[in-house]
Amino acid sequence: MDPLLLTHLQSNIHLTDEQLSELEGFFQPRQLKKKHYLLQEGEINLGLAFVTEGLLRSYKVDSNGFEHVLQFAPPGWWMADMKSLNRQEPAELFIEALEPTAYLFITRQKLDLAFKEIPQLERHFRMLAENAVIAYQQRLIGNLSLPAIERFATFCRLYPTLTRSLPHKQIASFIGVTPEFFSKMINNTPLPD
Repeated sequence: MDPLLLTHLQSNIHLTDEQLSELEGFFQPRQLKKKHYLLQEGEINLGLAFVTEGLLRSYKVDSNGFEHVLQFAPPGWWMADMKSLNRQEPAELFIEALEPTAYLFITRQKLDLAFKEIPQLERHFRMLAENAVIAYQQRLIGNLSLPAIERFATFCRLYPTLTRSLPHKQIASFIGVTPEFFSKMINNTPLPD
C-alpha cells in the first residue's frame, strides 16, 4: 500500500495487514500532466482521488468568467466534486492539476464495497467529512467576517507548503480578493515562513 495513504488511514483507524492488502486492490494509481483535468464542469464525478504527488485544485467559473478556487489538494489530501459524486449529477467544478500529479483513484462503487468489506473505513471517512464541514464553515465565517490579511494568514496555516509555490492569482482567488488587491496587500505584509 502507498505509504502516504497508509499513514493517512492509520491517523483515524487501525487496519490489519489483510484488510490493507484487500483495500489496496480497490485503488487505481493514475497520473495527470500539468494543466490537465481530473474533472470538468458538466461531467459526472465517478470517484475520489487521493493525491500522492503533485497538486490539484478545484474551482468554479462564474458567469463573468472569473475563477473561484474552492480547494487545493497537495499530497495526502482527497479531491472530488462531492455533490456530483454523491448525487451522480453533472459536476459544477473543474479539478485541475497545477503540476504533474500522481493520485490513487477509487470509484464510488468500489468505495461502497470497501465500506461493506472493511467497516472501519466508514468511521474514517465520517471523520474526514466532519472535518471538511468544520473547515468549510470556518472558511465561510472567515470570508464573511475577517479582513483579507487574516484570510491569507488562515490560508498559510492550512496550506503551509503552498504559500511560496502557488501563483498569487490562485491564492487571491482562494481568499476571495482580486489579484491586484492581493499584490498590494502582500507588498505591505511579509509572507509567512
